[in-house]
Parts: sequence; structure tokens; C-alpha cells
Amino acid sequence: MSKNFELLQRVSKNDFFSVPEEPAPAPQAPLSAVPFRKDPPDMEITKLVQRLFPQGGPASGPKVVSFSGITRDDRSSWICAKAGEALAEHAGTSVCVVETNFWSPQLHVHLGAANHTGFAEALTQDGPIRNFAIALGGKKLWVVPSGLVKPGFHYSQERYRERFAELREAFGYVLVSASALSRETEATFIGQLTDGVVLIVEANHSRRETVRRAKEQLEIAHVQLLGGVLDQRTFPIPEKLYQRL
Repeated sequence: MSKNFELLQRVSKNDFFSVPEEPAPAPQAPLSAVPFRKDPPDMEITKLVQRLFPQGGPASGPKVVSFSGITRDDRSSWICAKAGEALAEHAGTSVCVVETNFWSPQLHVHLGAANHTGFAEALTQDGPIRNFAIALGGKKLWVVPSGLVKPGFHYSQERYRERFAELREAFGYVLVSASALSRETEATFIGQLTDGVVLIVEANHSRRETVRRAKEQLEIAHVQLLGGVLDQRTFPIPEKLYQRL
């Protein structure tokens, strides 16, 4: 068996809640879904990016997007990192990937960056936001890691808003690796600062009721749901045969 995930764009009740609770044969993929292997090649990640960011650039679509899981953080940060790399390769402007998950930061690991200073310091120190960003392989892709959270660390929502406003001005696109929605206050607040959220749903792990509550949580907070990634989808047929379908 091979593990896959698929991007569900323009999420509706019908296709979003097609996530099975138990392993089952995969239904025919809807037109709004893009299948992926567990370690997808650049071309497949590019399809995900093209769904989220139109060719017209930031002026024609979302500019700041948050990636968030429902109960766990690990895969959402990986997907966010790979999307940032693909977007930077094809976009005609700068891309910054930001870690706001102080609970279990992993974005810097996926991008091979240090984590000595980052967004935690940006919230508590002065200076331009670029002072806390690291350029990766040139000036197209940047990362603001989580930074080091010290005892007594505290931030205000107003400071968050100020820094996100700076990110919008400093970079062409901003992709945010946020904490899971189960940490309701933080993840939802981050979503309100962005143009929308991509929700990471784990097949055979995220229950329908949990997904429904997460979707309602975003709606109540007036956060736009840009799409959902159905992650770790198990297909009961060999991968080579699936690719021919």
C-alpha cells in the first residue's frame, strides 16, 4: 500500500467530509482533489501551490496563508515548508515561510535552517521583521523560524498584528506554519491575521465530528477556509496501478 494525500480546494460539506474514519477503498477522487504521494515530487507540490496562488500574483489571490492541522502539528509544518519551496521557485516575488507554532516548532528542520532567533524574538524585540528572517539559497525564499521561547514569554495580540502587517509589506507571499486548531485561541487568531487557512486532515485519524467542529470554529471566527489537505490517504491498490487511473 502507498500513503497519499490530496488537496481539496473550495471545500464544500460533501467533499470535505469524505474523510473515512476507518481504512476503506478509495472513492473516485472529486475534480477538486489533487492526489499526492507521501514524498511528492516537485511537480505535484506545484499543483498544490497553483491551486492556492493564481498566476496573477498576490494581487489576484491570497497573499498570506496559514497551514494548520486539527489535533497534531507535524505534517502541517512539512506541507507548509514544501509549498513555500515550490512557490519560491515559480513565483516572481519573494516568499517567506513563518513558524508561529511555539509548541512543537519543526519548520526550520524541514528547511534546514537554524533556530537561534525568530518570531518569538520579533514579538518581544524591536527592529524590522527582516532582521528575524533567514534567506535560503538567495533572496527568493526566506524563513522566520519560531525562535527561542524563554521563561515568562508573553506577547500581545496587537504586537502580532503589527508583525503580520510588516510581513505583508516586506514579502510577496507569506506562508504560516501555525499550531493545531485544538489549541483554539492561538491557531484561530493566526487565521484571522491571514487571508485564509489550509486545513490538514489526517485520513483514518481525524474523525468526521472533529473535522466538522474545526470547520465551524473557523466560520465562527470569520476565518476563510481556502482548502483542505487530506493527508496519509491509504490506497488499497499498488501505486503504479493507481497512477494509471
